[in-house]
Amino acid sequence: MKVQERFLKYVSYWTTSDEEGQNIPTSDREFALGKELEQELKDLELSSVILTDHCYVYGLLPATSGMEGKKAIGLIAHMDTAPDYSGKDVKPQILANYDGKDVILPGNGSVLKVSDFPDLISSVGKTLITTDGTTLLGADDKAGIAEILTALEQIIQNKIPHGDIWVGFTPDEEVGMGPDHFDLDYFKADYAYTVDGDYEGEIAYENFNAASADFEIHGVNVHPGEAKDIMINAALVACEIASMLPEDETPSHTCDREGFYHLTDMKGDVASANLSYIVRDHDQDIFESRLNRLRTIEVEMNQKYGAGTVTLTITHSYENMISIMKDHMYIVDLAKRAISSIGISPVSRPVRGGTDGARLSFMGLPCPNLGTGGYGFHGPYEHICVESMESVVKILIEILSHPID
Repeated sequence: MKVQERFLKYVSYWTTSDEEGQNIPTSDREFALGKELEQELKDLELSSVILTDHCYVYGLLPATSGMEGKKAIGLIAHMDTAPDYSGKDVKPQILANYDGKDVILPGNGSVLKVSDFPDLISSVGKTLITTDGTTLLGADDKAGIAEILTALEQIIQNKIPHGDIWVGFTPDEEVGMGPDHFDLDYFKADYAYTVDGDYEGEIAYENFNAASADFEIHGVNVHPGEAKDIMINAALVACEIASMLPEDETPSHTCDREGFYHLTDMKGDVASANLSYIVRDHDQDIFESRLNRLRTIEVEMNQKYGAGTVTLTITHSYENMISIMKDHMYIVDLAKRAISSIGISPVSRPVRGGTDGARLSFMGLPCPNLGTGGYGFHGPYEHICVESMESVVKILIEILSHPID
């Protein structure tokens, strides 16, 4: 089966994860794709194929004769799509021989603009797949799934020598829970790659350090006519806290390795208010200084308005995998050689986010991230080229056919 055919099949499944879900998977609809992938792995005659109660799909393509002593490689992608935008009833638009111009999305007349997505220039003459404007596409990360399975099928059909190849498809990556029940006692790879980036020649091994930070503000609510020296307006205290953080250290003002404070939610009234932030930085020391700034704000607000007015809760989310990967750069070098071998320039950029691979690296499985060829993730402007997916298939085959001793 061609990678395009696989991809279009997978995006037809509604697999949006649920930010409010308390269980894994966060939405039972993820099982529909999980069952499909379980069957496809069985059809390819992989061994150790299983769909777990938590919607993880595993399979093993055993080493060919003479390759049993090589390190076992893992390939990982996630089945869910982001809850940021609808992933139900996806209607892909396929543009053969794309002309390099802005693309009208027929579902609602919105426009995929070259000025907003300059990567489109590199897609001229290729087969471009977009949304119809009413949903996201699901290339994040169903392109990765399609590429992995197509590479496996071609390795099997062409009888390409290889070591043990483990495959894992996870739920709930988009809500930060993908590795929560990943079974490294079952998935016996020595190293792995998540296939979940954008540019098809990407090999990423740095990501943000990340935490969430919640300010709970407790006000004093009395009649405004009798409020002098008594009232503490929690909503105004929340606004004051927000104003104490630098406005140029937000996502809309930062790029590359620059970190940020991102206000994701605010609510409140006179009696109580809440501010929810995510905090990100690639540099561990700067990241800690950002958290300390928030702690200082908590202290200053309580000194100003009274003890207990403001309570800050910081929850660590994930760490920068570079601290692990620096001791396993042979994995990165293998990917770079594979990318170069098909005539593409490898690029390593710090991920302005996190990956399942970051958490898996800290769990004991070194796991950098490879690109899929998709762009504009998490919204209606998501798009990908068929030729880019085909390039990733070739890269994966190169990696898998050159296992490390």
